[in-house]
Amino acid sequence: MHNGSPSAHPAAIERLEITPAAILHHHSTAVHGFSIHDVPVTHDSTATILIITAHLISHILLAPLYMLLSILSPPQNHATDTVPAPTTPKNAIKTYPPPPSTAAAHKDPISLLTASQLSLLDPTGARTQLFSRTNPEAAKVGDILLVRQKNGDPFAGVCLNIRRRGVDSGILLRNELTRIGVEMWFKVYSPNVEGIEVVQRREKRARRARLYYMRQPKHSVGSVQNLVLQYQRQKAMLRSGDTRAAGSGSQGPGNTSQSKKGKKNKKR
Repeated sequence: MHNGSPSAHPAAIERLEITPAAILHHHSTAVHGFSIHDVPVTHDSTATILIITAHLISHILLAPLYMLLSILSPPQNHATDTVPAPTTPKNAIKTYPPPPSTAAAHKDPISLLTASQLSLLDPTGARTQLFSRTNPEAAKVGDILLVRQKNGDPFAGVCLNIRRRGVDSGILLRNELTRIGVEMWFKVYSPNVEGIEVVQRREKRARRARLYYMRQPKHSVGSVQNLVLQYQRQKAMLRSGDTRAAGSGSQGPGNTSQSKKGKKNKKR
């Protein structure tokens, strides 16, 4: 129903820009400044009641939205906006430097441990030198070796394999006892091993690192017991010759003249 006012005509309704600031302004003026006098007066009481009810429902339903928008977009004052100064925390957490790294101090701990163990098991370095790759007089595969033990009989045989693993280095010897092939592994740095001797060296250098083909009957050397006995006899003769030379050297020139005079008296 047209009452002649410009706000009642549809063509007179202005298009408002809907922004958060405008909504907040509308909320503040509508909620706090709402009164019955703001409702347009109509001649129809039913229409007036409906308009008032619609206003109340819109305020009740849109009140949470208005509050959320007021939190998300607080009023800004561009005239007083300044860059906030950096603030230092009151209770700063105290930090400590990291502990010294063990990996940086000991870059290769395995080699250090191996060297310390070798210094205890082989203080003279004789066994290390016996199986060193750089030593031209070192024992090689194909040589006949004799291993003397603290607890047990000595064992001699042809060296089939030399396993160089630091402290766990070992040698594989093969011999025939009563026409039966016997192979034994010996740890080079074992405390039970008193000594390792080279009985006989191979005539030619072996072309393989492992002489497992010598297990076959056509390549088998057989028993090396005779070679070991011959080596021990030669060693005993050398020792006896050394002792005799040492005994003769201990006699002075006076003793030799007296012995000559004694021989002349016997001939007379």
